[in-house]
Amino acid sequence: MRDSALETGVLRFGHSPDPDDAFMFFGLAQGAVRIREFRVEHVLHDIQTLNEMAMAGEIEITAISAHAYPSVADRYWIMRCGASMGIGYGPILVSRPGGPDGLPALAGARLAIPGLLTTAYLVARLYLPEFDAVVYPFDDIPRAVADGEVDAGLVIHEGQITYADQGLAKIGDLGVVWQDDTGLPLPLGLDVVRKDLGRELAEEVSRGLAASIRYAFAHEDEAVAYALDYGRGLDTERARTFVKMYVNEYTRDMGDEGKTALETLFAKAAAAGLTEPVPTIDLV
Repeated sequence: MRDSALETGVLRFGHSPDPDDAFMFFGLAQGAVRIREFRVEHVLHDIQTLNEMAMAGEIEITAISAHAYPSVADRYWIMRCGASMGIGYGPILVSRPGGPDGLPALAGARLAIPGLLTTAYLVARLYLPEFDAVVYPFDDIPRAVADGEVDAGLVIHEGQITYADQGLAKIGDLGVVWQDDTGLPLPLGLDVVRKDLGRELAEEVSRGLAASIRYAFAHEDEAVAYALDYGRGLDTERARTFVKMYVNEYTRDMGDEGKTALETLFAKAAAAGLTEPVPTIDLV
């Protein structure tokens, strides 16, 4: 663990190099939002790497998969803002045309997944028949499916709206499956803050991220243009569509319903033996 942010004057924010995260952090990245006199350092990695960094306690504030939180609950608080929740949509299962037809047909399939700690993989294990998981970088999964290296793929991020560009067909949407089962939004990503910063600073960090999100919406065209730099294969309007899928009302403040969705996911995962139980969630 590096020196305390209180000693260095630097707050490191980990997030994915993806349009939705870039949009959320626009206000902070532009210097329009400040957190005391701290210098904000942006640490860009794929979500699997950020999960691993959080498990080692290496970063003060970071995006993580909801799946990873049970492993870091002892040292991080979940922020009320910054969550990525799908409202009747989520990770999409894709195949080549003529491939598996319907979720039951994935029994025993070689399925490309974007990481063992991703929420996409957790939800797939909750709802799919047993399959053979093969880990790929998330942005290489469509190619792996198209090239026949795997039977199907679990696509996240912008791949959820660009998979057809590579001639792939949708088998099913895990966000739909989750909503049909629970009636709740599907928690996918969270932003967390390390507890050793102290409660007062943690709450200031949470308010700062919320202000950054508000700033992005108030300067939407500029924020989408900034986010487009992180949108592989997206034009401006598809980048705007993707951003608004995952920067929504639950991102501004997950509220009671978002918290219930998280508690439901963690309870289902623990009951299935896929994660450790999570203590009472204390949002900041």
